[in-house]
Amino acid sequence: MNKTPEYLESKSHYEILDGLRGVASLIVVAFHVLEAYSGDRFHQVINHGYLAVDFFFLLSGFVVAYAYDDRWEKMTQWDFYKRRLIRLQPMVIIGTLIGAALFYFQASPVFPLISTTPVWQMLLVTLVGFTVLPLPVSMDIRGWQEMHPLDGPAWSLFFEYVANILYALFIRKFSKKLLTVFVVLSALLLIHFLIMGSQGDVIGGWSLNAPQLHIGFARLLYPFFAGVLLCRMGKLIHIKNAFAVSSLLIIIILFIPRIGGSEHLWMNGLYESFSIIILFPLIVSIGAGGNITGKFAMKVCKFFGDISYPLYITHYPLIYLYTGWVVKNKVPANQGLWVGLLLFMVSIAIAYASLKLYDEPVREWLKKRFLLKRK
Repeated sequence: MNKTPEYLESKSHYEILDGLRGVASLIVVAFHVLEAYSGDRFHQVINHGYLAVDFFFLLSGFVVAYAYDDRWEKMTQWDFYKRRLIRLQPMVIIGTLIGAALFYFQASPVFPLISTTPVWQMLLVTLVGFTVLPLPVSMDIRGWQEMHPLDGPAWSLFFEYVANILYALFIRKFSKKLLTVFVVLSALLLIHFLIMGSQGDVIGGWSLNAPQLHIGFARLLYPFFAGVLLCRMGKLIHIKNAFAVSSLLIIIILFIPRIGGSEHLWMNGLYESFSIIILFPLIVSIGAGGNITGKFAMKVCKFFGDISYPLYITHYPLIYLYTGWVVKNKVPANQGLWVGLLLFMVSIAIAYASLKLYDEPVREWLKKRFLLKRK
């Protein structure tokens, strides 16, 4: 029997956006390594490293609109869901497996529930983790009340799927005017939380309770659908050295120290609102409007883009291990950061190996199995 594609061929990539995703992923790993010595949100070394997640949401919205907005006449909703599952889900599974394999080695005072968690319960959480379905707080096995306690960053994948479902069901049909209204309202929700809220930052979103879901949806709705709107508007910025300029902007935004301290939370909230609502779309516009000319720069962007998602979704079990070791043994920074540097390099190696040995072959098999229909 012959097979014909149920989907169109993948469109060409925005190489600079791929590279920016990689830059942000590398900063996330460094942020999590240094977090073991930070004490609290006011004194973290890469203080706004967590904003990389909000940047990822914006990139995702832009890329989803670019890839699918003009394909709905040739594609069903189920076709769309299958494509997104095939793109994202294999690495969720490998990240969860790594988390399960390292779980009992992470036992320390900072993770109080690990030592009392039976194997059957950890295996049950592993199976649920494969689906990205969020766990209730009552099923926590670590002590941090995470909806994905074996691989913490999977919380953002849960929200990513929510955004994809909202896009496929409703928002893809919105006119530019209606989408603009929706994005403006989402921006107001984010501003209200950041400036009028009780913490002055967007840290959170990883627990299945009302306050954390509030944070999660405030973080998701504006950047993801602003990315969709930005793609539809097509207002790109064309400058020389676009990758270098946009990378530098991302680094500066994420490295800026906490603003205002604990006495003036609104000041940091204002900074994060400006960064997410204004600066991140500006950076994506620069990245999407730029060109890569040199072969070396093209290879760098491709490598960064290739490892960005595997790195993001597989590194955190190592961070659990590292944080537990630092806290349990009271390791000073001048000693522990050498191990942190090793962790950083090992994380990249694991991400690349996962990509080449697992993710790409599995996705190729899944495409042939589920995205090609028989005639």
